Amino acid sequence: MAHETIAQEVATNAFELGIDSEKLAGIIEKARMFDAKEEVSDPDSGSNASDDDMRDILEDLADDSTRQELIHLIRDLNVDEQSNLVALAWLGRGTYDKREWNEALQEARAAHNNHTAEYLLGLPLLADYLEEGLAALGEDGDQVEIRHRKRRI
Repeated sequence: MAHETIAQEVATNAFELGIDSEKLAGIIEKARMFDAKEEVSDPDSGSNASDDDMRDILEDLADDSTRQELIHLIRDLNVDEQSNLVALAWLGRGTYDKREWNEALQEARAAHNNHTAEYLLGLPLLADYLEEGLAALGEDGDQVEIRHRKRRI
């Protein structure tokens, strides 16, 4: 049961999400860390960290390891999984509602390209959108993350 999918967990809603729950939980967890970062705003970046109140740790830099890990997680998904992730984010953002799930999937598949990871990272509240999308489909994003953490321990 280690590779139980979200689709199986929300089967009562008859939705086929098609992304392994561990993969999705890893993306949400990294997105939560990434979302906590802020745009570079410290003009003296690289100065003494204690003088900067550790601001540099929370900056969103192009070579940031959290960003790179999140991009890698998303790029490791196949095309269908990436499209489903985009549709889930759109659902959570309110672009589509639960009744329009198939339409969101079709649109996400039609819009798919090699920049899906960058597109998703450009959404300012990606983790929240994914969790809201899961909630709309009947799954609790916090529970997905908790199961993911337990499996890693």
